[in-house]
Amino acid sequence: MVVRLQRRLGVRDAVTIGAGSMIGAGVFSAWGPATGAAGSGVLIGLVIAAAVAFCNATSSAQLAAVYPESGGTYVYARRQLGAVWGFLAGWGFVVGKTASCVAIALTAGSYLWPEHARLVGTVAVAAVAMVNIGGLSRTVAVTKVLLAVALVALACVVIAGWSTSTTSMDRIVPTDTTVAGVLRAGGFLFFAFAGYARIATLGEEVRNPTVTIPRAIPRALAGVLVIYAVVGVTVLAALPVEVISGSHAPLALVVNASPLDWLSSVVRVGAGVAALGVLLNLVPGVSRTVLAMARRHELPGWFATIDERRSLPIRAEASVAVLVIVLTAAFDLRGAIGFSGVTILTYYAITNAACLSLPTTRRRWPPWIAIVGLAGCITLAVMLPLVSVAVGLAVLLTGLAVLRSLRRRVGRGVESVGRPGR
Repeated sequence: MVVRLQRRLGVRDAVTIGAGSMIGAGVFSAWGPATGAAGSGVLIGLVIAAAVAFCNATSSAQLAAVYPESGGTYVYARRQLGAVWGFLAGWGFVVGKTASCVAIALTAGSYLWPEHARLVGTVAVAAVAMVNIGGLSRTVAVTKVLLAVALVALACVVIAGWSTSTTSMDRIVPTDTTVAGVLRAGGFLFFAFAGYARIATLGEEVRNPTVTIPRAIPRALAGVLVIYAVVGVTVLAALPVEVISGSHAPLALVVNASPLDWLSSVVRVGAGVAALGVLLNLVPGVSRTVLAMARRHELPGWFATIDERRSLPIRAEASVAVLVIVLTAAFDLRGAIGFSGVTILTYYAITNAACLSLPTTRRRWPPWIAIVGLAGCITLAVMLPLVSVAVGLAVLLTGLAVLRSLRRRVGRGVESVGRPGR
């Protein structure tokens, strides 16, 4: 008998988890590479990233209402497009979000202790894993606290930024950007929005999922967009583009350059805490997709075990945490963001394609939204740095090769079982 997760969460909890998964590493770290790509046109990239994220969110919400179980697009694509597309989505999510966890861990280190960012990152992942093993209810409670701390830190950045006499809206006018640069910035900034997928992976853990998930995803996305826009305008108005693009911790620089530089410690701690909040939700999100894939024997069945007392896939969650800790010692922050962008945008391209295959009676939004989302995901993915695109495609193709190998092995097992004894 398959042990199921418990449905404990309502709309407010789901929105909190979604917002907590977004407000963290993205808003504190993605401005650097995005500004390096688009210069003062980075806010246009933010709008593009938000538009694509909205399209993806509506597709995710529609599919989650039809298939309310753990696994997100891995499950949706299997049901709507076939097993291969489902596996590709699940593989892309697992490797992409693992890279996201690495980037977020490094962000925590860059703010909390820049000289030892990797050490702080590994300790942060280990601490988050211990909290998550306590069960999802504790995770939601801690997420609420961490989200509040992150919002306080962002408020300090905005106040400090506009307290400086040199802060000027003139810096926001995009005079040094290109279309390609803006699209690349959109790809980097999409990393900051992608946390709403965490809500879709809660399909087996929310009450009344056909109502809760479609409500929670757009609400979380809309609230986060407003916060990102305010912070983005502040950062761009307060600092020169070259300063933003050269920093892993640009929001700390905004405060340091202001008369309220004494708030710097608050912002650094708040950024680190916000990153912990994202990790607190992303690691379980990845583990739920691993759980769904293991249940279908597309990953080792060992990962499908659920701890009944805690109601969580403890083996999958612990394994994901260990992998993130190992990779944090090897990855670069910007490289992790770029690689994550390629694989996660692939995941959402498949999401939109799956949504387009829904019958009209099950569709809540017009199909052109999913079409725009599909085209947007492909465009933003190919505009990311060439190295990120090449590595991302290689990893996705490797996943398909692994799937083919596993199927052959299963086929041989079935054949040997059915062969008569001598």
